[in-house]
Amino acid sequence: MIVNEEFLKKLRSSFDLNIYEVKVWTAILSRGVATAGELADISNVPRSRSYDVLENLEKKGFIIMKLGKPIKYIAVKPEEILKRIKKKVQDEADTQMAMLSKVGSTEIYQEIELLYKQGIDKIDPAELSGVIKGRKNLYDHLKTIITNAEKSVSIMTTDKGLIRKIDVLKSSLKKTKAGVKIKIVAPIKEASFIPKDVRENVEFRSADEATKARFIIVDGKELLFMLSDDNEVHEAYDMGIWVKTPYFAQALNQMFELNWKNLKRI
Repeated sequence: MIVNEEFLKKLRSSFDLNIYEVKVWTAILSRGVATAGELADISNVPRSRSYDVLENLEKKGFIIMKLGKPIKYIAVKPEEILKRIKKKVQDEADTQMAMLSKVGSTEIYQEIELLYKQGIDKIDPAELSGVIKGRKNLYDHLKTIITNAEKSVSIMTTDKGLIRKIDVLKSSLKKTKAGVKIKIVAPIKEASFIPKDVRENVEFRSADEATKARFIIVDGKELLFMLSDDNEVHEAYDMGIWVKTPYFAQALNQMFELNWKNLKRI
């Protein structure tokens, strides 16, 4: 049986199977019912491994062993397999969430919090900096610094970047402290696509389309700026620099505010 390698790769990722398991599974799906020897021949999996693979697939609920001689295996309907996997993932997630929700009140968590605070107190603010790789990690950090803002959040972004940040802001605004002013500059002409609850809490101004910059300043002390044009870099390779230094952040914030006064409100 010849199966496209890309197809097998997607199945492995989606159903959490190894290469032998996915080969045997697709083989039995194509036959409906077959012996271990037949499946080994069809899938090109060594016979010495096929029995272990079939046992694993049986345990995972992908196949059923048929009574009788010779022993044969029956494929389980893919729809049923998907239901089982979804339930398993949900059950595992619920268990993990329940466990994590209790961690915050434990002594060990309080100890690591204390260790962190003691360590941070010893660090020069200028040394609090780091490289953040991947757009998902960048936006996770963005949520954190917006939520922790005390006074202000100033954002310069692209048109596509603004669309992405709307989702971040929708969730973070509910957790933002009262009185925090959020300003965003982006090369857009109108803001009708922005949800009402976001527009009520955020000021928007339009930048020139030729202006390209991506950065966030928080309280004039903390800065996150991206290194690449988001039109030219894949999200997995997007990268930002995070620094917590009032000297640099305040200087950039002053330039942001001067430019803000001359921009059109949207």
